[in-house]
Amino acid sequence: MKIDRMIGILSVLLQYEKVTAPELAKMFEVSRRTISRDIEALCKAGIPVFTSQGSGGGIRIMDGYRMDRTLLTSKDMQMILAGLRSLDSVSGSSYYRQIMEKLQAGASDFVSGRDSILIDLSSWYKEALAPKIELIQDAIEERKLLSFDYYAPKGESKRNIEPYYLVFKWSSWYVWGWCTEKKDFRMFKLNRMDMPIKNSTVFAAREVPLPDLSTEKMFPFKIKVKAIFPQESKWRLVEEFGVDCFTVNEDGTLLFSAGYTDMENLLCWLLTFGDKVEVLEPIEAKDEIIRIAKSILHRYEK
Repeated sequence: MKIDRMIGILSVLLQYEKVTAPELAKMFEVSRRTISRDIEALCKAGIPVFTSQGSGGGIRIMDGYRMDRTLLTSKDMQMILAGLRSLDSVSGSSYYRQIMEKLQAGASDFVSGRDSILIDLSSWYKEALAPKIELIQDAIEERKLLSFDYYAPKGESKRNIEPYYLVFKWSSWYVWGWCTEKKDFRMFKLNRMDMPIKNSTVFAAREVPLPDLSTEKMFPFKIKVKAIFPQESKWRLVEEFGVDCFTVNEDGTLLFSAGYTDMENLLCWLLTFGDKVEVLEPIEAKDEIIRIAKSILHRYEK
């Protein structure tokens, strides 16, 4: 991708006093003409890049523009590398690894070999996620429409969107874009997306509001839940809702109280506890669990 290559070229120019166009062409596996266009684009972006011809000539950045890397501490570099390494865990290319190699090569004298932070953003779905993320990144950069099949609680649908942001939140990846069907901005979960295609249609970028990523906005608590759990379930309640989600009864059981988004997900969550939970509120959830239990019993008795 052009923007990735330009960032890479700028990184090289910031590290070295001078490089030649053939060296950059070999490094980024493109033609010298492509490097010339990238240098011209950097100049238009306000980066003071100079070229000189003849023996000893090359490409360099104006003196005084470089930032002395000693301004970064060893801890700073470790945090930068940790961030790049986390992105590399879902990358479909070697771009982030190449950046890490450049940073480490230019700062080997003050970056320790011990990594104190390891982040894997791919979860269980690296093989499926990486190609989607790379495709969406390309579509965002090239302003190309994105088409895909989408699986949601209300059913399956074919979607066409103008993609603007890749978002990692709530342990999952999403794409934020303008849905041509709904005529509004929507968030789509990548794990529910199938057969994504970058179309040839180029769209004109519109004014894009940043997505409201607050939990209250994306997952409004519409249902008030009260239930009784045994002590052995405390670890799950703390992990999923925090230490303030329950009080301890006189008999040692836990009175759970929290909000939930919708009845379907609430029932699925409660049923994962088997017979280790007694639902108090809402009444309709209690009645539905009784119905499900009877249906399960009837199925297995047959």
